[in-house]
Amino acid sequence: MTEAECRTVAVVDDDQAVRDSLLFLLEVIGYTVEIFASAAEFLRANVRHFACLILDHHMPNMTGLELAGRLRADGAVIPILLITGSPSPTITASAATLGIKVLDKPPSEEALIDFINGARP
Repeated sequence: MTEAECRTVAVVDDDQAVRDSLLFLLEVIGYTVEIFASAAEFLRANVRHFACLILDHHMPNMTGLELAGRLRADGAVIPILLITGSPSPTITASAATLGIKVLDKPPSEEALIDFINGARP
């Protein structure tokens, strides 16, 4: 994996403003970012190309947890951060079984950086 690929962060969120905000923030910090408007759009990408995935939970057609479950079922070990505006014990427990971290939306800049730096090889 090249240095650029090691730093590429995938962001999946159906909200354009959130995608743009995360793209801007992470690029200013120095990361390469690819954004996706839906789980289906992300599934068409090469998952191994990314260092980690920042994923919204509440999206139409496939929730963030459903996408994470599908990735895990397919054998993907990509580090995943699930962000949600309405956290619940059910979401947190489901995320834990998939080995993914959950943060309230909007996540702090520090929490995002900690997650990404912890995910990089």
